[in-house]
Amino acid sequence: MLGALLPVLLLAPGCGIRATDVVEAGEPATVEVAPAGQRGALLYFVSSSSAARLLPVVRTVSPPEDGEGGAWADDTRPSGASAALYLLFEGPTRAEHDAGLRTELPSGRVRAAVELSAEGVKATVDMPVTKLSQAARQQLICTAATASTADRTEVVTVTGTDGAIGPTHCSV
Repeated sequence: MLGALLPVLLLAPGCGIRATDVVEAGEPATVEVAPAGQRGALLYFVSSSSAARLLPVVRTVSPPEDGEGGAWADDTRPSGASAALYLLFEGPTRAEHDAGLRTELPSGRVRAAVELSAEGVKATVDMPVTKLSQAARQQLICTAATASTADRTEVVTVTGTDGAIGPTHCSV
């Protein structure tokens, strides 16, 4: 038996594949998810297939050019990192809803601010937050984390009118 395997074992190292050193190929690839000249925001909505599963959606933060401002037609549309939370509270679009996404956050206008500090991301909303479902909390936490840093591992604290959630991390 060993005699039959010996020729195969001797030929295997000579199959023509040579070892190489690491080849430098430049920076990692990046993908632009918003149209040119506009800023994108990553929002997290709940999948209808699982109440605990959040899925990211890219939305344009810049005001629409066709004059349709939706809930922000009065030129009060927020900008910067806070815009992501405003868009989150608007809920999923018709297409997102049709794709099986929903929100566990109350809909409507909510004043929100997001800032990055030495302690992590701090989000403030003018609504109660301590009694929100776990999915709703994670929607806020994940959206706030990526709005400020594009890093879901950043520590986030969400402060509402009834207290605070966190500091905690996005679970997605």
